[in-house]
Amino acid sequence: MNNHKHMDPAEAVNYFVARAVQLTGVSASTEKVLMTPHRELRVEVPIRRDSGELETYLGYRVQHDNSRGPFKGGVRFHPSVQVEEVRALASLMTWKTALVDIPFGGAKGGIEVDVSEFSMNELEHLSRTFIRQISRIIGPTMDIPAPDMYTNSQIMAWFLDEFEQLNGHAPAVVTGKPLALGGSPGRTEATGRGAIIVLDEALRTMGRTPGETSVAIQGFGNVGSWAGKLAHRGGYKVVAVSGTEGTAYNGGGIDIDAIAAHREATGSFEGFAGIEMLPGDDVLTLPVDVLIPAALGEVINADNVADVQAQIILEGANHPVTPWADAALTDRGVTVVPDILANAGGVTVSYFEWVQNIQHFRWTERQVNERLEERLVLAHQHVMQTVEDRGCSQREAAFVIAVERVAEASALRGML
Repeated sequence: MNNHKHMDPAEAVNYFVARAVQLTGVSASTEKVLMTPHRELRVEVPIRRDSGELETYLGYRVQHDNSRGPFKGGVRFHPSVQVEEVRALASLMTWKTALVDIPFGGAKGGIEVDVSEFSMNELEHLSRTFIRQISRIIGPTMDIPAPDMYTNSQIMAWFLDEFEQLNGHAPAVVTGKPLALGGSPGRTEATGRGAIIVLDEALRTMGRTPGETSVAIQGFGNVGSWAGKLAHRGGYKVVAVSGTEGTAYNGGGIDIDAIAAHREATGSFEGFAGIEMLPGDDVLTLPVDVLIPAALGEVINADNVADVQAQIILEGANHPVTPWADAALTDRGVTVVPDILANAGGVTVSYFEWVQNIQHFRWTERQVNERLEERLVLAHQHVMQTVEDRGCSQREAAFVIAVERVAEASALRGML
């Protein structure tokens, strides 16, 4: 296990794919096909800043696999964006869409940029320039982008408009759009909602209830905040949430709707009644039943895994646990609910949005949420059955299901 302590993100994902391949008996040649991205595009994204200065950023779109349907995956604007990370996230999307059995493949994109001090004008120019640069390889039946870290529905609106300026009416080219431009009810909270649906199912299989379960959430962006709100409303005792300013902690539980409103108004958890402010990383090692890492990847690793006290890790973020840490947690009997199941709510409702755009017919939010729950409950049941049948971890089971489905589709197409 020591040789897995330090891997780049793509190596880490392929490690889990290789484990699944061993369990399924897929050939070595097939394994290489499954791991190799279909296409990787690096583009120049030059924009004129409001100051008049011309700045150039690097953007990426990695299309990993489309054997089961069009490429699908988000676009992030973040300083950490590198091709290795985008490659890993594209691969994860392939396995995620396969696991929840929606007819998409996997892709991911991003720009290596810090947009924290960009004006709306600069952000719009960045978004439109990027989508122009990748417009030849995306489309409603080819590759469908979506929001990710530091991108949102407004940026998707600019993506849509720029693509349509070039290609005509095509609402299904991106998901996560504003409702007024064909977005789906329930899309904004879908990833957080899906995480709590999966957590409910995990507890049910353990014979536990939300009321006796304490939760800590690392990251209070879209995924973490909605997971926290829905967990709180569902009866869980959410005792800690973290953001860039640190960790807000109250062992008796926090009213997440109230603290979210406070943070929205003030920009910080600080000053909210009844909480103790702790260092940000403390959220990962608190004595809680459930830890939901919902921010960046690889936050639970060889350096801190021994200090993690939670008995259930629900991966709201993508690859938040390194392979080495995953093995260490499994050895200790900690239940790790893998990202390709736990955070699949977002891409599932993106699929629902795409379907509504293709049909030119909008579903109600209730219909969206009911169909989301139905699909994730079924995926969780399939994972748990595979765990029982093969005597493996939940992550191994999830990757086994996904790899088998992608391999079958690839073989039927004559690609293997």
